[in-house]
Amino acid sequence: MVPLPVTRHKPLRQVDTRLRVLLSINTSWNIVNFRSGLVRALVTHGFEVVAASPVDTHTGRLEKIGCRHVSLAMDSKGTNPLADSALFLRYLRLMQRERPDVYLGWTIKPNIYGSLAARFLGIPVINNVSGLGTAFLRDGWLTQVAKFLYRMALNRSACAFFQNRDDCDLFIRSNLVRPGQAQLLPGSGIDLNRFAPIPQQPRDVGRGPVFILISRLLWDKGVGEYVEAARIVTKQLPQARFRLLGFLEVENHSAVPRHIVDGWVQEGTIEYLGQTDEVRPHIAASDCVVLPSYREGTPRVLLEASAMARPVITTDTPGCRDVVDDGVTGHLCRVRDAHDLAEKMLTFAALSQAARAKIGAAGRAKMEKEYDEEIVIAAYLKAIQQALGRQVEARVLLGEDTSV
Repeated sequence: MVPLPVTRHKPLRQVDTRLRVLLSINTSWNIVNFRSGLVRALVTHGFEVVAASPVDTHTGRLEKIGCRHVSLAMDSKGTNPLADSALFLRYLRLMQRERPDVYLGWTIKPNIYGSLAARFLGIPVINNVSGLGTAFLRDGWLTQVAKFLYRMALNRSACAFFQNRDDCDLFIRSNLVRPGQAQLLPGSGIDLNRFAPIPQQPRDVGRGPVFILISRLLWDKGVGEYVEAARIVTKQLPQARFRLLGFLEVENHSAVPRHIVDGWVQEGTIEYLGQTDEVRPHIAASDCVVLPSYREGTPRVLLEASAMARPVITTDTPGCRDVVDDGVTGHLCRVRDAHDLAEKMLTFAALSQAARAKIGAAGRAKMEKEYDEEIVIAAYLKAIQQALGRQVEARVLLGEDTSV
């Protein structure tokens, strides 16, 4: 596995051509919320950026961050490889029309079918395995199919980024990628200026700690364990408050039904805050951010919370445990164990205000050292430069116009 230097990115030499980068993810929402910094950096360095994704409520915002959007229909929840062969053809037609110089893929279907199309056309590919998804949570036929498709798709990629060591080691061990292809990234990184520390306000007498889970409301995110832990904690600490913030995705087989969430609210166990693109006020209003997920790539919300100097509680599982120094920046609990999660919540609730502030400060320091968004941008710029080296030379030799 190629080690990744932890340095801020330095500007590449001004590119001598309007090189086109095609990036694809399963939602425009993902691009806007998690890749804006990378898109802006690519534009700053002289690249034309084209984003291919399904149209959603965030598509209109892509132009504001500097990229042109191309609509690409995609059933991100479907699990039929035969049906997904049509997606491969859509990628093929898209790339034949756009003629990108390099393709960047995130999430399973763009990584597989987009990479296969790019490979067919001789376009360099840089992948980002940002998480393994539900296909890898249960070892069945779907897992075997996903591994087979990943092996085909990533075989000739110039680089495959991973967001935690467990996923990276799994792909190397399963011969899905070669060690020389694999690089570790600190997730999508975090904008340390936007997610700045906000001091916690002391609670009034009789007011307990405020916990919040910010996530898509999926069972695989540990939402059920969070609610059960809330019931346990409330018996000992009735003044504690438990909030949920995130999308209710009825299309996902792991989605928590709306009527279940309504029931939790009616019984007084949790407060459901709906969904938002602006999580900072909700993090600032909490004392501790909780994510009892079963598995992650690198959970963005834990980066956001730690950057804002909020202690976190999460599971001792791939992706989650990488972000937390147990007992220093937060606490780790056992996966799928509501009682252990409740114990960690009670441990946190017993801390003084000064002790909580110390944990929050340690989390912020960890983000500054290991998870700065600039580290991710630097890695991508370097990988693109290396992937494009031969293509640029070939275009010059062929006498093509290389002016911006």
